[in-house]
Amino acid sequence: MRAVLETRRKAAAVRVEELGAELERVRADLVDAEEVLRLRTIGLEQYLEALAEEEQPAETVAGPSPRKPVGPRRAVPHRQNAAGVEDLSVDYQAVMAAAAEAGGDGLGARRAAVVLGWDSASASRVEGARARLKRLVERGWLVETKPGRFTLPAEQRTDEAVRPGGGS
Repeated sequence: MRAVLETRRKAAAVRVEELGAELERVRADLVDAEEVLRLRTIGLEQYLEALAEEEQPAETVAGPSPRKPVGPRRAVPHRQNAAGVEDLSVDYQAVMAAAAEAGGDGLGARRAAVVLGWDSASASRVEGARARLKRLVERGWLVETKPGRFTLPAEQRTDEAVRPGGGS
């Protein structure tokens, strides 16, 4: 009887090791797949933004523009080139307001997706929100204090009140 139980224990230990190795392989594959998804989501958003910029009709061909030209139009201008949060689109203003409300805890991609009115259970929507947050970081509007947590820069937290639809 002891030999039978020892054989079963050894077989169970081998099975646990096999499943552990398979789990590690699946986790590595998942990390790789998530990175591919993140990059493709960012690429798609950039493509759609570029396409939208190309499709903007040239309405005032004759005569000067009422606004002074500031270079190529960007969906998210660099912070140093903008007068304030009101230069951002309404969606980005809402994300900035949510980041201000989150304070030192920071805003996560899932919460940003909710703020944007997207389904936060959809991985692609959460990744799209993460791409927007990363774009705000790249352009100086937010900082990523720790992985996945986005906050206002320290000087902006103390100097500005961020409200959607309006400046300070």
